[in-house]
Amino acid sequence: MKRVLFVCIGNSCRSQMAEAFAAAYGLDVLVPASAGLMPAATVARDTLRAMEEKNLNLSAHFPKSLTNVSRIEFDLIVNMSGIPLPVKEDIAIREWLVPDPVGLTFEEHCAVRDQIETLVMGLILELRRGQKSASKQKA
Repeated sequence: MKRVLFVCIGNSCRSQMAEAFAAAYGLDVLVPASAGLMPAATVARDTLRAMEEKNLNLSAHFPKSLTNVSRIEFDLIVNMSGIPLPVKEDIAIREWLVPDPVGLTFEEHCAVRDQIETLVMGLILELRRGQKSASKQKA
C-alpha cells in the first residue's frame, strides 16, 4: 500500500477531489490524504457540487495544512499547486498541471474534476500494475 498525499494551494478544490477519487477507487493500492499550502476555511461549494455529481460526498471534509500532515510519512506526494514543495528529499513528488478552479464557473470546476479523476485513475492503474509485477517476481 502506497501512502499518497495530494497537495494544492488551499486544499479546498483539487487536492480534495483527488483524495476523494483515490479513496473511492483505489483503497486496494493506496491510502490517500490531502493538504494545502495555505488552507482555505472550507471546501469550495462548487467542489462539493461537482463531486456530488459523481456520487461522492465531501461535506465532512475540511481543508488541512501541509504543515499538519508533514509529520506523517508518505511514499508519494502529488503536487497540483504549481509551487515547489518544502518536503524531505527522499519523498517522491509528482507534478500534475491542473488549473485551479477557484473563481471559475461551475462547468470549469467540473472540467477540472474530470481531469483529476482521469489522473487519479491513471495513478491507481500504475500502482495496481506495480503490485502485479511485484507478486509475479515473488512467485
